[in-house]
Amino acid sequence: MERADGSRHTRDIAGHPGAVAIVALDGDGRVPLVRQWRLPAGRDLLEIPAGGLDVHDGRTEDPQLAARRELEEETGLRAGAWRKLGSFYSAPGFTEELMHLFLATDLAAAAADGRLGPDADEALILEWLPWQEAVAASEDGRIADAKSIVGLFWLARLLERDER
Repeated sequence: MERADGSRHTRDIAGHPGAVAIVALDGDGRVPLVRQWRLPAGRDLLEIPAGGLDVHDGRTEDPQLAARRELEEETGLRAGAWRKLGSFYSAPGFTEELMHLFLATDLAAAAADGRLGPDADEALILEWLPWQEAVAASEDGRIADAKSIVGLFWLARLLERDER
């Protein structure tokens, strides 16, 4: 890269097609979270369902379709209602990954015979928490994943304003 003063510097940038994250809420006010081992963190993390956008023949998957796929793959759930909450860069200092955040409600279990499952390299444990406890877990460090914190705080804001 070249700065305005003419000096040149080398930067490593991780290319990424983008991703989706889903904060889901059931009729009892609970959110499904997935616990999985994260090698870079050296520990398991409790996270909202999420995943990368697929690229086929040079075309990047539509985030709305990816969100539906990821929710089902990671939790076994389908949602009857979807709302896009916003988009944000996950770590703009080193990657171009743009994360698309969705709210999923009216949840139901996917039919067992047609259910999409997790990717082969994913070992996920599904955990349900009342949304208030999930927000508290974000505040006290039990949830330490940025996309999950963003999603849960956004959910809390919506629910406190009764804007679900």
